[in-house]
Amino acid sequence: MAPNKLRAMAGAPRLVLLLSGKRKSGKDFVAEQLRSRYRPGGRGPSQGELGVAMGRGLWSRYRPGPGGCRPVPVVSDTRRPSDVAWFRAAYGPAVRTVRVQASEATRTSRGWAFVAGVDDAESECGLDQGLAFDWTLHNDGDATALERQLRAVLRAVQDQL
Repeated sequence: MAPNKLRAMAGAPRLVLLLSGKRKSGKDFVAEQLRSRYRPGGRGPSQGELGVAMGRGLWSRYRPGPGGCRPVPVVSDTRRPSDVAWFRAAYGPAVRTVRVQASEATRTSRGWAFVAGVDDAESECGLDQGLAFDWTLHNDGDATALERQLRAVLRAVQDQL
């Protein structure tokens, strides 16, 4: 199905959060924190599931919950400008972007080590330049600071629903 037709589908999301970040930045943790607050059961589609499901009525399974609240899809691993472009073509102004950043020291403490051909590839660096993110979250191990940043995103998301 063409992206512009997805926007018109009944049940299409009113908001889609696209997350990106370097390996070991904590983007998966942040995604789970966001999902757990906006999805029944806290689970949303992974990047792989979205790749398989794009254009196949993916959003039809996200029915409104109690009180008519529709879950917010959270894509945890947006890697390239073409990923963002696809979602923007499909969902237009419903798309919001979140960059998760952590210092190299923090990433190293989480088990990261530079791997040539991985950490310098487009799949890891494609969104480092040229995209103005709606939010940038700093995830360097300070749980209080991260929670404060998450709450700011959640408030803004709630205001848009």
